[in-house]
Amino acid sequence: MYMPVEMLSYAELGERLKVSPEAARALVKRHRLPRSRSNDGKTLVQVDLTEISHSPISRQPQAQAGHQVVTALKQQIEILQAELAEMKLIAGGYRNDFERECERTNKLLAELLKATTESAGAREKAALLEGKLSMLTQPWRRRLIDAFTLALPQVQVASARESTGSVAQSHS
Repeated sequence: MYMPVEMLSYAELGERLKVSPEAARALVKRHRLPRSRSNDGKTLVQVDLTEISHSPISRQPQAQAGHQVVTALKQQIEILQAELAEMKLIAGGYRNDFERECERTNKLLAELLKATTESAGAREKAALLEGKLSMLTQPWRRRLIDAFTLALPQVQVASARESTGSVAQSHS
């Protein structure tokens, strides 16, 4: 029985062979069948269907497999969004702890600065009191000599002023 050669588009060939147009195009390339363009721009293939021994492989419909993948991905997205929300809560708690510790550190630094200033003042006062105490622990003769030594330059300056004042009055 002889079947005539037909001119079919990829879509028509796919329908006859029960495959997609892309699978029909691959078959045409594999068998190196002659092709030409129609007036409407579609590719037409010269084919004798008796020469092509093609039996389509039964596969699971891709729409169902694709739907399962989409469902699984949506579930994974929901899980990740829930984990993200949980992590945001945890991060917020850590941020609050961090801010509280920063405030505490600033207060402690202020207290430390105040204590350092007070201790420097206390050291100065202690040094002054030590000086006064050392004067009091010296024998009375030594204190008397020190007192005169400290007062003597003032007496000499005062007497020099008086003498210059009296010389100036005698010249006038």
